Amino acid sequence: MSGAPKPHLILAPLILASASPRRRELLARMGIVPDAIVPADIDEEPRKGEIPKPHALRLALGKAQEVAPKHKDAFILSADTVVGVGRRILPKAENVNTAKYCLDLLSGRAHRVFTGICLITPDGRETSRVVETRLKMKRLSNIEIALYLDSGEWDGKAGGYGIQGLAGAFISHISGSYSNVVGLPVYETRNMLIGAKYING
Repeated sequence: MSGAPKPHLILAPLILASASPRRRELLARMGIVPDAIVPADIDEEPRKGEIPKPHALRLALGKAQEVAPKHKDAFILSADTVVGVGRRILPKAENVNTAKYCLDLLSGRAHRVFTGICLITPDGRETSRVVETRLKMKRLSNIEIALYLDSGEWDGKAGGYGIQGLAGAFISHISGSYSNVVGLPVYETRNMLIGAKYING
């Protein structure tokens, strides 16, 4: 039968251990729709002295490992995105005060975004990595900050902003994966899924 090849090998279902709609959208760009969304319930607070890169990896591992025992015949994909300024881990903005704190800190400064990814296969093999993107945000005026806070786009975003929205105009320089900043580095994630034989290369 003719037609375009399907990306999936359909060996087992794929469980996304994340409730992030942005990660679902990024997977969709690769032609992948998870069979189920099962958000992990883990403590995401940074440990004492923990720095951004290992924090992102620990949370990605923790999410996958928490979900995997309940879905032993599935591929488990998890990710966690962390914004770091130096050794400091910026919080996810759950309220306007936290969002303002993040924007004030990032204004005019370079920062890094780390996304930890973990994939556990049905036979228990575990693959993980951290992808890093370097960015610089322009110096923000009080009016720019106020308008962005009024937009509500900061809600639930690591570091208090989403590059795919209005805050994209604040980024004066980016080095590395754009999709990593959105929440899932598509190139690296696709390669992991190919290596695990979930999809064709």
